Amino acid sequence: MRGRGILAKSILDIRNELNDNIGRPVKLVAYESRNRVTKRSGTLSNIYPSVFVVEIGEDQDSVDRVSYNYIDILTGSVELDFE
Repeated sequence: MRGRGILAKSILDIRNELNDNIGRPVKLVAYESRNRVTKRSGTLSNIYPSVFVVEIGEDQDSVDRVSYNYIDILTGSVELDFE
């Protein structure tokens, strides 16, 4: 099943979309420096005024958390695809 990504025109649109999807599984692609691409799967755990947090963890014993700014989605540095 193909998920739906976030297409937004403003940071407020992004925050509202993420708020509706808290707790849902997400595939994350982050385009970093020097052509490095990081692909991860996890769960959108929380949103804050300027960042959102994705919990990455395959074991229940260890959970990694990554956070990104909403502007990262707006500029295309981060792509989210909800399952």
